[in-house]
Formats: sequence, structure tokens, C-alpha cells
Amino acid sequence: MKARLIRNATLWIEIEEIKILVDPMLGQKGSLGPFPWTEDNRANPLSDLPFDSEELSKIIQNTDFVLLTHLHPDHWDEAAQQLLPKDILIYCQPIDEELVRTSGFTRVIPVTNEITYKDVSIIRTGGKHGLGKIGELMGEVSGYILKTKNESLYITGDTIWCEDISNALDIHNPEYIIANGGGARFNIGEHVTMNGEDIKTMAAYTGSAYIAIVHLDAVSPVREDRELLKKFLSLHEITQNIIIPDDGAVIFN
Repeated sequence: MKARLIRNATLWIEIEEIKILVDPMLGQKGSLGPFPWTEDNRANPLSDLPFDSEELSKIIQNTDFVLLTHLHPDHWDEAAQQLLPKDILIYCQPIDEELVRTSGFTRVIPVTNEITYKDVSIIRTGGKHGLGKIGELMGEVSGYILKTKNESLYITGDTIWCEDISNALDIHNPEYIIANGGGARFNIGEHVTMNGEDIKTMAAYTGSAYIAIVHLDAVSPVREDRELLKKFLSLHEITQNIIIPDDGAVIFN
């Protein structure tokens, strides 16, 4: 298995020679503008893609399918909808199928529980994109287990630490985990993605799994950047089997 962080939660996964583009936010720096429910007026995304348009075109051309955890613009932006071929295969959570189709995509398959693409099982998991009012505003989100006979990867999606996560870990015992961190927070309620304490809890719970923390330094609601998270993990002696990759970096290989 090979996994690469592109930016934010956008991932390039190669497993059993199958190439998967996860949560594509492909627009230029600032193309999304400021986000709501925050006093931060910076235009999102806060950084450019880590490569040029030629490499992006190659990635798109080589993609076997797109995997969407949910449709917030930092996971599925207008640029991605314009750049991706309308006949590309897309897997998404059932609640998002119709909206993806209204953007002109013709091969959209909802993952209710589990589906198989060639030798890879795609298993949808739950999550909580915040609690209370902000959780309601954020809406439904999913994560996914990608599993073959030999290895398994858990993509948590946008969620805080919750029973959905511990259940997924108990049931599937993944070797690799890619978790969305940053402790993103708006003016309403508490954090909506994992913060350092959540990651600390998850790392203790999983034991030997290799963990990569993404969703950092790319959008304005994120409160914990890479440097802060590295210091937090070091302070709590959580450095074994956990990485915080830069944009463009290979995570697992």
C-alpha cells in the first residue's frame, strides 16, 4: 500500500494496483474564500497544491475511483467538480449521491455498508463532525475502511473521537489509520475534527497501528497546526508509529 497526502484531507491511495483519489479539494490558494461561522477572514484554502497542473492532470488521469467522505468544500470543491471527468467512478455516502449527480457525474455509487471494487473492500464507517448545534450544522459524515486480503487502511474522515471510531477500530483492527486532525473549530460549540487529546486517546486505543494525521494548515477553522501538534505529541511521548506529513509527502509506502 502507498498513501500520499496532497493537501488538507485530499489523499492519493494506491492499494492492490488500484489508485484512489480521496476528498479532492483541487482549487488554487484562496479559491474558496472565507468560511462561515468564524471571525477569520482569510480566504481558503490557505496553501496551494504541492505540485503543478501537469502532475495534477496525471493524477486525475490515473484515478480508478474517487472516494468522498462528505461534501464540505474543503473535501469536494468546485475545482474538483470541474477538473474530474463526468464519467469517473465516485463512491460516496448515500445522503450525498443525489447532490454529486446534480453536478453532472454519471457513475456515482453510494456505499451503504460495504462494497467491493476488484480486490478491495470499501467499508463505510460513522463519525461525529462535532457535537450539539455545530454537529447538526456540519451534517452527516463518513469514514472508510479499505481492506484487502493482506492489509487495511482506515480513513476516519472529519470526526472527533467518539464511539463510532472505537467501534471501527474494534471491528476492523486496521494496520494503518489516516485521521483528520487540527481541532477545527467555529464560533459555535466545540471542535469538529480531532484535536490533540482525541489523537492521544486514539493512539492509546489502537496500540500498534501506524497513524498519520492530516487536515492541517490548509483551512482557517483549524486551530492546531503541525508544529503545535508535534509539540503536543512529543510532550506526551506519543511519537512511535505516528507521523504528521507535509503536503505532497508519502505517508505509507
